[in-house]
Amino acid sequence: MKLPNGIPSHDTINRVFSNVLPRLFEELFIKWTEGIKDDSIKRELVSIDGKCIRGSKDGFHERSLIHMVSAWSSGNHLVLGQLKVDDKSNKITAIPQLLKLLDI
Repeated sequence: MKLPNGIPSHDTINRVFSNVLPRLFEELFIKWTEGIKDDSIKRELVSIDGKCIRGSKDGFHERSLIHMVSAWSSGNHLVLGQLKVDDKSNKITAIPQLLKLLDI
């Protein structure tokens, strides 16, 4: 990537990411991953795992940690899908939603 004016500043990167529409990004990301995956994904093991996002707890605004559930294709080194777990729920309830999203 050529950057004739140098590396963008933190403020510029922040402005770009703050203008990204999350739902549209999710839709386009899913379409992109559908385009790059091959038929071997259908025959391989998909790992499902839940994690807490470090640094996501905000005590000042009384927001708890963000919990995510991910589906990982180790053979393709690709995250196939990811969902945020609802605040008053657990990872087990998010897994069927993730599998439905992936059409597994």
